[in-house]
Amino acid sequence: MPHAPQTLRLTHWVLLGLLDEGPNHGFALARLLGRGGEIGRVWSASRPLTYRAIDQLLAADLITPARTEAGDGPVRTVYRLRPMGRRAVREWLGTPVAHFRDVRAELVMKLLLLERSNRPTAALLNDQREAFAVALARAQATVETDAVSRWRRSQAHAIERFLTSRPGPLD
Repeated sequence: MPHAPQTLRLTHWVLLGLLDEGPNHGFALARLLGRGGEIGRVWSASRPLTYRAIDQLLAADLITPARTEAGDGPVRTVYRLRPMGRRAVREWLGTPVAHFRDVRAELVMKLLLLERSNRPTAALLNDQREAFAVALARAQATVETDAVSRWRRSQAHAIERFLTSRPGPLD
């Protein structure tokens, strides 16, 4: 169970990012994270995993119940960020990812969450380019001798194209 922002997994960060947009209830959050949901197209989580992550965020004191609402089924609890949760997620949203392997899920998720809340993405993309500059150059200079080196070089080219592509209308 997470007790500090350093121990959070991507599902926790995604939920904090969604709650940074405004209070919401678990059923709506689970629907967004479902395979057919807007967020699920980048990072999906089952309904039980979503509710377990909500419980862990409550235990870590990053979110709190705001109110209850009637729904089609049982009464729904609406959650909101606590100040520590808001600070943590905003810092996370502005921090570049550490590895190429984190681009597909974590970086794309950060960009999607920023776009959903009408926040600019250019600073994160610029910081990410700077963070990857040496690794990108090294990977692109790799001699393609086997499948791994071919994959790494191709991945570096794709990441560089993505990071330097024209930012969206918010930037």
